[in-house]
Amino acid sequence: MRRLYIGVDAGSITAKAVAIDEAGALIAHAYLRNSGRPIEAILAAVREVGQRLSGDVRVLGVGTTGSARELAAALVGADIVKNEITAHALATLKIVPEARTIIEIGGQESKLIILEDGAVVDFRLNTICAAGTGSFLDHQAERMGITVSELGELAANATSRARISGLCTVFAETDMIQKQQMGCTRDEICAGLCDALAEGYLSNVARGKSLEQPMVFQGGVAANAGMRRAFERKLKTEVIVPKHFALMGAIGVATLAKRLKDWDASRFRGFDLSTDVRRGDSFICDGCENRCEIVKLLADRELLAYLGSRCGKW
Repeated sequence: MRRLYIGVDAGSITAKAVAIDEAGALIAHAYLRNSGRPIEAILAAVREVGQRLSGDVRVLGVGTTGSARELAAALVGADIVKNEITAHALATLKIVPEARTIIEIGGQESKLIILEDGAVVDFRLNTICAAGTGSFLDHQAERMGITVSELGELAANATSRARISGLCTVFAETDMIQKQQMGCTRDEICAGLCDALAEGYLSNVARGKSLEQPMVFQGGVAANAGMRRAFERKLKTEVIVPKHFALMGAIGVATLAKRLKDWDASRFRGFDLSTDVRRGDSFICDGCENRCEIVKLLADRELLAYLGSRCGKW
């Protein structure tokens, strides 16, 4: 019987789930867009991982991370819940032990993580602006009638680039339209867009930070060859993209579940999770000055968990 650990990374627009063995090797994984339905996507990702496993398995521990990590923990029965910074850093250090800088860009969020001697010493998250994130790239690719992969390939192979503002999504889109009207080719615009998004990240998220080598680029946007090339041009150094760049958070939190202990009895609810999960009533907790809105999460009409508590009371 194989002994496994499960990691779930519930992000803003995707749900990722992985299974690793006792040696830390990736055994199965799933990567799904949530299409505005995070509960269904988290459940489907975990079920897909279970379907990809063969033979008898025993899940010894489960961890969740990501912006919807508390929701994911309630849905799957997690043993640990960790923030994305910790999860991404641990997964990166497994692959590049000497890493000093992590550039992580997802669907609607971007992060910078600074490492020193194998530990996180600083980090920064993006502002509320979506400039430089995957959702903006998706939107612009759709507007040009191409896929995000095609956008990246056009940008990576471009011999010249249009000048596009990376300060915000509105300015970038306005600049792109203007450059199209000026006769710039599609590959020039794609290359200019990637340059602008890289510059926006460095000017916003990485502002005032010292970025040291080795540098690792991960998150869904790392699939874009044009973005990788843009970062390398601006940073004047190699940027490493891990094989499983989009799964690093899930791998990291699965590794944390494995490292913390061998759970005597994991809270894992199994791979065949109920699809009858929904939000129930909500109420305002008057227990402290936070006055959190507490939401009931129901599974098969039974109370599964309370969500929304900042102090941990619920």
